[in-house]
Amino acid sequence: MTKFEYSPALESTSVVDIKPSYDLFINNEFVASKNGSKFQTINPATEQVLAEITAATAEDVDIAVKAARKAFKSWSKLAGSERAKYIYRIARIIQDRAREIAVLETLNNGKPIRESRDVDIPLVAAHFFHYAGWADKLQYAGVGPNPTPHGVVGQIIPWNFPMLMLAWKIAPALAAGNTVVLKPAETTSLTALLFAEICQQADLPAGVVNIVTGAGETGRSIVNHSDINKLAFTGSTEVGRYIAKAAAGTNKKLTLELGGKAANIVFDDAPLDQTIEGIVNGIFFNQGHVCCAGSRLLVQESIHDELMALLYQRLDLLRVGDPLDKNTDVGAINSASQLAKIHELAASGDAQGAHRWSASCQLPTNGFWFPPTVFTNVSQSHRIAQEEIFGPVLSVLTFRTPDEAIAKANNTPYGLSAGIWSEKGSRILQVAAELKAGVVWANTFNKFDPTSPFGGYKESGYGREGGRQGLEAYLAASTDE
Repeated sequence: MTKFEYSPALESTSVVDIKPSYDLFINNEFVASKNGSKFQTINPATEQVLAEITAATAEDVDIAVKAARKAFKSWSKLAGSERAKYIYRIARIIQDRAREIAVLETLNNGKPIRESRDVDIPLVAAHFFHYAGWADKLQYAGVGPNPTPHGVVGQIIPWNFPMLMLAWKIAPALAAGNTVVLKPAETTSLTALLFAEICQQADLPAGVVNIVTGAGETGRSIVNHSDINKLAFTGSTEVGRYIAKAAAGTNKKLTLELGGKAANIVFDDAPLDQTIEGIVNGIFFNQGHVCCAGSRLLVQESIHDELMALLYQRLDLLRVGDPLDKNTDVGAINSASQLAKIHELAASGDAQGAHRWSASCQLPTNGFWFPPTVFTNVSQSHRIAQEEIFGPVLSVLTFRTPDEAIAKANNTPYGLSAGIWSEKGSRILQVAAELKAGVVWANTFNKFDPTSPFGGYKESGYGREGGRQGLEAYLAASTDE
């Protein structure tokens, strides 16, 4: 394959206005913390400081919860068609400001602008449009004829898809009549704060959406607050365990979307060219910072050598570099701590006897980078086959029979997603039925739609986001006769 060279095609940052410092968004206003400190958020591709963010204290969280509780009294009583008008307005503003949001997402997260522009932000708008349509149809959500909202919802989102995870959480919560206190990840708070401006622009009633920034302590204040009725968390399994324990014995409802170690299974009759693209998208999309990434490639032995030769050729064509360049395929790792984790787990693959192959690309000198990497000669006991790396690292295993493929795919503490590549529909249906995964893709990977539920089993959490099921999580059956 020929690797064509492209002149840089940089997206302009002039569309983005980043303030030097950001306060908390409470009761529809940006307000200073009572006694919280400030921390810096950076561009992971350059390590340059973008802005200072406020670390909300427990007192700040309490003020936000009180604002949400006050707003709930009127927001929950609005007719669904009236709530829908606000949510539709938010969706349209997101479309209008899509370029601005995409550029800011790329600056703060490190993902390629093509992904922010063409995948993330269109999906964000689509989720708000979808749940706006549900707001006056709650009786069909599956919890009874007259469902009621839970009340004040505490939501904590991760750094890998900042705006998309915000949409997954806020859109159904508002449609159901809840009010929200949301904490974005400390490394990627800027688009959540831009969303706060969008709430103001949409004239959303005060207190319906509150955004408190900070790190672990802020999140703990949300989790442990006594006047929060439901918690929704997307992030690591370790933190998910803590939240589940904290919520146990309380009346808080809880949904958790946690880690994954998805198997991408390739049978001997798979269309190889299409499969190669699916493998690349499955693990190298968003630098592998995807909980449902196809990080374990299970290949039928008879086609292993042919598939791997094609895969190596394809990976050598990936362009790693400036996320604002529209030619970039793989951007920056989100933080120094995440890069260190990737290095540590990759080193364990070397130590345990796996064979490492990395794409021949020149990495930038500043920022956080890791080349697209493939490990072969991997066994089930290797850490790189069991632990979530959350980076652009693929582990390859082989199998002989469908039963062996199923056994290896299910041999993980996680159960979030899986992929199957085969031209036989009967084989796809048979294997999919036996995989312990919340989402199974057939001859594709990493495809999302607001009408389709997403979630996992085992250590990948419980509850669903997206579709009717994602709305159901924000409703309770009516106690009325």
